[in-house]
Amino acid sequence: MTEHSEEHEHNNEISIFRIIISIIFFILGFSFKPAFIIAYLIIGINILIKAVKNLFGKNIFDENLLMSIATLGAVAIGEYPEAVMVMLLYTIGEYLQDCAVENSQKSISDLINIRPDYAIVDGQKVHPSKVEKGQIVTVKTGEKIPLDGIISEGSASVDTSALTGEYTPKFLRADEEVLAGFINLDGLLKIKVTKEYSETTASKILQLINDASSKKAKAEKFITKFAKYYTPFVVLSAIFLAFVMPVIAGGNWIERALTFLVISCPCALVLSVPLTFFAGIGFASSKGILIKGGNYLEVLAKVRNAVFDKTGTLTKGVFAVQKITDNDFPELLKYAAYAESASNHPIAIAIKNAYGKELPTDISVKDTAGMGVCAQADGHTIKLGNAEFINAEPIDTDNTVVYLSVDGDYKGNIIISDEIKQNAKETIKELKNYNIKTFMLSGDTKKSVEYVQKELGLDNSSAQLLPNQKLVELERIMEMNKGYTIFLGDGINDAPVLMRADAGIAMGAIGSDAAIEAADVVIMDDNINKITDCIKISKKTLLIAKENIAFALFVKALFLVFAILGLASMWSAVFADVGVTLLAILNALRTAKE
Repeated sequence: MTEHSEEHEHNNEISIFRIIISIIFFILGFSFKPAFIIAYLIIGINILIKAVKNLFGKNIFDENLLMSIATLGAVAIGEYPEAVMVMLLYTIGEYLQDCAVENSQKSISDLINIRPDYAIVDGQKVHPSKVEKGQIVTVKTGEKIPLDGIISEGSASVDTSALTGEYTPKFLRADEEVLAGFINLDGLLKIKVTKEYSETTASKILQLINDASSKKAKAEKFITKFAKYYTPFVVLSAIFLAFVMPVIAGGNWIERALTFLVISCPCALVLSVPLTFFAGIGFASSKGILIKGGNYLEVLAKVRNAVFDKTGTLTKGVFAVQKITDNDFPELLKYAAYAESASNHPIAIAIKNAYGKELPTDISVKDTAGMGVCAQADGHTIKLGNAEFINAEPIDTDNTVVYLSVDGDYKGNIIISDEIKQNAKETIKELKNYNIKTFMLSGDTKKSVEYVQKELGLDNSSAQLLPNQKLVELERIMEMNKGYTIFLGDGINDAPVLMRADAGIAMGAIGSDAAIEAADVVIMDDNINKITDCIKISKKTLLIAKENIAFALFVKALFLVFAILGLASMWSAVFADVGVTLLAILNALRTAKE
């Protein structure tokens, strides 16, 4: 357990203890009145202290001062139960809200695993931070490339998904650039280091996460905004009643002023507004959507720009055979599967899955790196690879194509692509019905990205982006287009962008740990259509919250007028306040229904 989580758990235990003890003394107070004061101090002391501290800071008129003035007014006229209940309701609401946010967030640094643990220099394992520019590091099959550099010797296919989010391995030769975090899949590489450990792309991704997080403005809680205007109004009005009205109208107005203060306490708002958001978050959770805080509901309800990653988000992230052109050679798929029998490359897996039958074990296969494979099977020489390898005329397509020849004769080709998710097109259409602009940022090739953009009807797209470039593009979109911007992605490379967006949405089931921890919303089953569910739930939640606010303020204003006229007794005011609170709670619970 981390130091942060231990501290959070300890604070939770203290909060629960204070709430329970306060409730016990509150109950005892009906038989022994001094117990009310004990209950009040136990549950309210932190709020009172914050209110005093804020008097010497910028946020003077916040909810802490509002709670303090109203409850001290209740204590002054002997309405102890009201004072304790206000503090209890407020503290419980704050505790639940803190738990909803804190329990859904963990340390990102513990989960991002793109930094390699070691580098091999002259046959010795050393920490990457000890390697200097110009030194040669050796990377074997299956190892992570420790530092950015240039291949000085060897060639290999590398997995770049940790940085680019794209699952297609990239074949690299001598004199080509590699980045820390790439994984060597099938060769021996010697790499001349060009950047020190702290300057690598992997290190910069981690820094981007921290920078993006610091730039992201948190929406103020409604009650805090409300208190900035409401509290000074109430305080000045009470002072006016207590000291000015006796001069104007005569008589003692002190009790009316204190009653006015008690009535002014917004119990219904304090409880029902957070409860509305909790209910919305809970309902979203029941649909497989984790929303990490009430402020993100507001963003989702008012979103104007939706930015997507491609692979694993709009597409399945899994290659599949899309089309077979067999040129009157029906066994094309069979022989293609034979040729790929010894390979675990994603394209090979797609071909073997499409064939779906058991393969012979006596196939002899020779691999020509970056070109294709040559196999001996069924007494035939089978070649499968790119057009140059087969000596075939390449076809023009946005997807990956492999060509096949048997005994030197060209037999046809197989088109393979990362499939677009079934409901992606419907999702984009629904977003446009909400007048939301749609964008795509991807590390994939321009042709592939343009194909997906055209198929889905996206407004715009950018291709071949590294993480820092994705962040730049996102900020450009946010600057050029008004309104809240959300980003939906799934890879480690998406973490900085997820944190920079007004609300980051991660595809949870296959999404990387880093993306999930960086995100504000997690779609647990990877159903992209859930983004529209997020928006619907958020809009409904905000509508109900506004209904509760309007209703509570109307009743509150009515009874404040009665208090000024001397027509409201304390108990009638308390009854009205409790009644409003109960009605607001019942209305809030509608959030958790279809």
